Amino acid sequence: MKMPLTTASKHGFNDTQTRLEAALKEKGLTIFAKIDHADGAQKAGMKILPATVTIFGNPKGGTPFMAASPESAIDFPLKALLREDADGKVLLSYITVSSIVSKYHIMGQDELAGKLDELLAAIAKSATD
Repeated sequence: MKMPLTTASKHGFNDTQTRLEAALKEKGLTIFAKIDHADGAQKAGMKILPATVTIFGNPKGGTPFMAASPESAIDFPLKALLREDADGKVLLSYITVSSIVSKYHIMGQDELAGKLDELLAAIAKSATD
């Protein structure tokens, strides 16, 4: 599976970000932080296209993976990258939980990873459709 998964949005950058945050909250996930890379670049006297990383999760979802492989905590909480390309296309990207499971050779969590992958896909669809 290609990582990260990327979906084009039918909406503008700000609208997609608002939709993403609403979808995360609707699914009971906590938004821990948002990193506005374009703002950071501007403050450093540089310019990049809009790009925001939203960090989110729920301890019930991530803890079993971190218990099985403490190193996987570097990939939890989960993240979504919303960016705009040079053509003005808005793109939402994320890493699946299954790919994190594979990366750290976590055993016995495939069912939970699959459910969380479905949740991530539903959130991406809500944000971009």
